Amino acid sequence: MSVNNVRFIDLFAGIGGMRKGFELACKSKDIVAKCVFTSEIKPSAITVLKQNNPNDEIHGDVTKIIPTTIPDFDVLLAGFPCQAFSSAGKRLGFLDTRGTLFFNVEQILKEKKPFAFVLENVEGLVTHDKENSKDQIGRTLTIILNSLYDLGYKVSWCVLDAKYFGVPQERKRVYIVGTKTKAPNLNTFKQKHSLLKDILEKDLPCKKSHFIDSLLSHYSLDNLHGMSVKDKRGGDKNIHSWDIELKGTVSTKQKELLNLMLRERRKKKWADEYGIDWMDGMPLTINHIKTFFDCDNLEEVLDDLVNKKYLKKEYPKRKIDGKRVQDNQLPIGYNIVAGKKSYEISKILDPNSLAPTLVAMDMQHLFVVDNAGLRSLSLREGLRLFGFPDDFNFDVEKNQGYDLLGNTVVVPVIAAIAENLLDEFKKEVLNEVNTTRSVQFISNRRQDIRVAWTN
Repeated sequence: MSVNNVRFIDLFAGIGGMRKGFELACKSKDIVAKCVFTSEIKPSAITVLKQNNPNDEIHGDVTKIIPTTIPDFDVLLAGFPCQAFSSAGKRLGFLDTRGTLFFNVEQILKEKKPFAFVLENVEGLVTHDKENSKDQIGRTLTIILNSLYDLGYKVSWCVLDAKYFGVPQERKRVYIVGTKTKAPNLNTFKQKHSLLKDILEKDLPCKKSHFIDSLLSHYSLDNLHGMSVKDKRGGDKNIHSWDIELKGTVSTKQKELLNLMLRERRKKKWADEYGIDWMDGMPLTINHIKTFFDCDNLEEVLDDLVNKKYLKKEYPKRKIDGKRVQDNQLPIGYNIVAGKKSYEISKILDPNSLAPTLVAMDMQHLFVVDNAGLRSLSLREGLRLFGFPDDFNFDVEKNQGYDLLGNTVVVPVIAAIAENLLDEFKKEVLNEVNTTRSVQFISNRRQDIRVAWTN
């Protein structure tokens, strides 16, 4: 090891977020970073890796890589996917992780014995497979930590939120970091804050559609900041399809009815009347509806909303073998049409606030106000929401870019963690140098004494 040089490997590399963060940290510490091995299997991610590191060889499936073939290195980076641990809780040590991708990380650490590692995963890893509800962590994380301890590492872990690292996105992830000498401190980072408006581009093309026309015919742009569009929930920050008459004209009376049904369908008392297990979103019969809504021509009003697809008729669902199945022996009811898929827009982001946790499948439905219209996030804005510098190359199709971004890491968080780790790395290298010099000094001194004695 050299105090001014560090070699690292990047596993499950994605588009290179961990690498970028680590390289920025090295630059801040006047250390030359060299990536000696990269592993990634997703073709679109490999495309981006090659755009930014054209001379690198990208190795494929980490499960097919023999650890001894990896060049020597000082630091391992891995945002490893977390699969279920089939042996979790049996305390079988190293064998507990077989069949999971963490096992491959563990194998490499065991064989190559680097100075340090940085691992990243979803927040849910912390509580996955809890034995008791009061436990701080689940058995899966316990097994991972014990495996790392058994390999001789001093380990720290912490859930960190990107919004405290100068990125306008709420994104919590668990980070597991270790070195051979000292558990890195993950609780002393200086907080940095920014808002969405700090990363937004301006004067980009806006989108035109029936949905957007309906939205803008009922709401001004200034009143859309921070609003969601969905038919599953209520609240002051939510717009429903009937609020903008997306599927057809809705009377004041019908809007009142729909808003009432949205709340009432979540009450458990209706399941008791049906004699079934409660489900969040019960169909309500005409007799149910009459108890909270007074209307002379109720069936006519309801059927009109069914024809316009704001409501649907369906039977309540019973649980059979763990699955929900409609029971046509029970009275049929009316329910809100609220499918799993979002509308064209799920949320209009507030420039004076933060973006929610960005997920691949949802990013295309997040819009912002630009000039006199609405548009989706640009890929450059997406990169900035993860803290990538503007010179980062990202030449991919927009939907492909969204998919890649939804699974990447936040660069400034990795950089902050790596800076602490590199301080330990420098201490270790200097300690080795001093130890070597001491040994050499003693050896030379003994040689001098032998020569003097001989003479």
